[in-house]
Amino acid sequence: MSESISIGSIYPGRIQSSLPPQRATKQDLTPTPGSSFKEALQDSLVKISNHAAKRLEQRGIQLRPEQLGKIGRAIDNAAEKGAKDSLILMKDIALIVNINNRTVVTAMDGSSMKNNVFTQIDSAVII
Repeated sequence: MSESISIGSIYPGRIQSSLPPQRATKQDLTPTPGSSFKEALQDSLVKISNHAAKRLEQRGIQLRPEQLGKIGRAIDNAAEKGAKDSLILMKDIALIVNINNRTVVTAMDGSSMKNNVFTQIDSAVII
């Protein structure tokens, strides 16, 4: 009974994350009636698509946990207004986000945004 148990040893190969660890608030983890804890946790996260991860790396953009929290709140605000695909502007970073999936689809830095036209979005959120 003195052996320690790690999460990976209980469910090997089932943990997947492309995001750095972030702290969830109590409000983020409060499940709605009829939903499980796992669903509530999944709904509170911001996901990064493979394409967006490549663009973030190519452009030297690093999102800190507090920025991910702001993006998550921006997604919540856009969802309340019925948005589907939004441009989220945060200082010198532009993110195209699929609101329903809470997934960052692509990312640009300030220099990449100049003289650019954003298409196939239905809203913009400025943080």
